[in-house]
Amino acid sequence: MSNSYLHIESLSPLYEDVQQSGIFTDSKYFVDALPKSSITSILEQYATECKQSSFSLLKFIQENFVLPQAQEEEYSSANKSIDTHLHELWNVLKRNPDETGGTLIPLPYPYIVPGGRFREIYYWDSYFTMLGLEKSGRLDLIENMVRNFTFLIQTIGHIPNGNRTYYISRSQPPFFSMMVGILRTAKGDTILEEYLPALEKEYAFWMNGTDKLSPATPTFRRVVLMPNGAILNRYWDDDPSPRPEAYIEDIHVAKTSNKNLQEVYRHIRAAAESGWDFSSRWFAEEQHMHTIQTTDIIPVDLNCLLLQLEKTLLACYQQIKNEDAIEVFTKKIKNRQTAIQQYCWNEIKGFYFDYHIQQQKNTNRITMAGCFPLFLAVADDRQAAAAAVVIKKQLLSAGGVLTTILQTGQQWDAPNGWAPLQWVAYKGLSNYGHHELADEIKKRWMLLNENTYQETGKMMEKYNVQDIHAKAGGGEYPNQDGFGWTNGVYLAMRNENEKNK
Repeated sequence: MSNSYLHIESLSPLYEDVQQSGIFTDSKYFVDALPKSSITSILEQYATECKQSSFSLLKFIQENFVLPQAQEEEYSSANKSIDTHLHELWNVLKRNPDETGGTLIPLPYPYIVPGGRFREIYYWDSYFTMLGLEKSGRLDLIENMVRNFTFLIQTIGHIPNGNRTYYISRSQPPFFSMMVGILRTAKGDTILEEYLPALEKEYAFWMNGTDKLSPATPTFRRVVLMPNGAILNRYWDDDPSPRPEAYIEDIHVAKTSNKNLQEVYRHIRAAAESGWDFSSRWFAEEQHMHTIQTTDIIPVDLNCLLLQLEKTLLACYQQIKNEDAIEVFTKKIKNRQTAIQQYCWNEIKGFYFDYHIQQQKNTNRITMAGCFPLFLAVADDRQAAAAAVVIKKQLLSAGGVLTTILQTGQQWDAPNGWAPLQWVAYKGLSNYGHHELADEIKKRWMLLNENTYQETGKMMEKYNVQDIHAKAGGGEYPNQDGFGWTNGVYLAMRNENEKNK
């Protein structure tokens, strides 16, 4: 990792003072700013001036940093149909290879950002954005984004949460193999060989430390040795400190917890790696974030995604006829599939759940993560039928599917619905022939998107799917518009409608 990028901690103590001052309502705002001169000179100036009685921290920041602006604010959707808006928006959300500095990690090819405060590429968002780019005929952008992720894998060792230095210590749900799958569908199996080194390196990142596991040491980073000898994965972050982009929020939660501060920060960061930041799914006491316990949990969705990565690697080895690797990965796939069924499927409840490592049992929290075994074809027909009943009875709502069935004030809980989880539900149920329910979810979600667009001229990051006339809430920041993955899923669903006519 080059030292030419700005690591925000190098601005200490100015960085901590700004984040704790409250001069900006969003903790992410300052860490995305661009220093106008060298860090050394800014800190020397700060050390001198901050002691003066007339000192203004806000004025100092404005004089010494270029503060971020949202480019989308210049774009108007007035009098445009939703289709026109979405196709035009790709160019608004497109970023060219970066030449600016600060905490941004420059990427070699153009890419799509989600929008609003999210001014950089995001890992798992990008897969769902690509679904829409595919329908807009923008294979060039999909390929460029996959190349950017390959670049990040090869230079950093994994795909970080986003292309900011403060995201380097964690990743996000591993959708890279599925992005390669989009290119494979468009360009054929020969593409597998091109991306094999990146896929192998991505897999090595998630499986790092497997050789260190034993009954005496059953966990290491993202790998966990299960009671039956299988290896499953969890979310993790090596850095046990407050997230720079949510500095004051993390300090508040950690202080409330009465636990070891580093342990709490790691649980928070691991939840950020999951993409579900935040959800009762990760809490010991469902209403209280200070009871967060992310690294104690085996997430069902993560392990389905890693199974998909293993299947993609197997396809790569079959393509190049590597018999030894074929044998190894055939066994890995069988072991993980068996372990997901053993530890995440609950026969009595008829649904898939996360698994608690210490308690050695399901968490019994009904969430849309339990649909990933349908989305990635891990379930059998009987399990899928049982899961469909749970989804219909407990997760289906007026505007699509709920994220979880609990209302906690967290954004990845009820009453919110998120575009990626609507797609997971729609495709997962369709995979097993539950078309009526799948189509109902798709219809309700698309209608909610369309009605909100008519009223606001915007596509939102998330929606309230229980009260379709109310705005979505929760989280550490206001609801954002733009919005990459919502646009992508809507266009993909629209395309499914046209296919079925």
